[in-house]
Amino acid sequence: MLGRLIPLLPILFLLGGFFTGHIALLTAVIVLLYIIWVTYAERWLPTLLWWPVSLAASALIAIHYLPGFIPLRLFPSDLASASPPIQMIWLPWDKALVALTLLAWWLRRPKQPLVSLDITALAFCLTFFVVPLLSIMTNAASWQPKWPDAFWWWLVLNVGVVSLAEEAFFRGLLQSQLIRWFGAWPGIIVATLAYAALHLLVNPVYALLAGIAGLGYGMVLHFSGRLSLAVLLHASINTLHFLLLSYPFRLISE
Repeated sequence: MLGRLIPLLPILFLLGGFFTGHIALLTAVIVLLYIIWVTYAERWLPTLLWWPVSLAASALIAIHYLPGFIPLRLFPSDLASASPPIQMIWLPWDKALVALTLLAWWLRRPKQPLVSLDITALAFCLTFFVVPLLSIMTNAASWQPKWPDAFWWWLVLNVGVVSLAEEAFFRGLLQSQLIRWFGAWPGIIVATLAYAALHLLVNPVYALLAGIAGLGYGMVLHFSGRLSLAVLLHASINTLHFLLLSYPFRLISE
């Protein structure tokens, strides 16, 4: 019963965006078809058809290639940090819908087994401490502790949209299938390289940091079997960076 109700999460969110005037009618129809495809079509279609279409559609919607969305402003840009924020000021309906759709898809799948609690804990702790440290060592960030007025808005969006969408896509949708085809380490490494390549558009150092973080996220998901732990790690690193270091990265803001 619960499995049948889970797809209602993205559908209700889609209806909320449509009826508040933030999502156009044609866009809403396209996204509804996307939700149905991702959450229901897998059991009826061959993987070589369902998976690449789901992957491409999720990516295109998440990176704002589908028009018809009007972001919802949640807090003023001048409250976020001494380093001017370039994201998290608006609710991105498209990326949030991808996050919720992939979450609904993941929750409908069979439960993933715990492979190694020790490796999970080690990967989680190393990634949490190493990535911020490397950010400082590479001069991508500097020490800048703060408690912005907008922190709680930022946290909700970071966990529920950014971290969830990226982990559900790169680790849930991409990595899990690659592991089924090629094995654990090839799957983790290829998904990590894809994640790093996306950040290469910003800067090579930023891509390196993202790659190291992505490797940790991928290991945590695979060895724990829990997408929630990968999201928690991702959101925790972002939160540490937001509260204690310059935000966003100097590589972005300069």
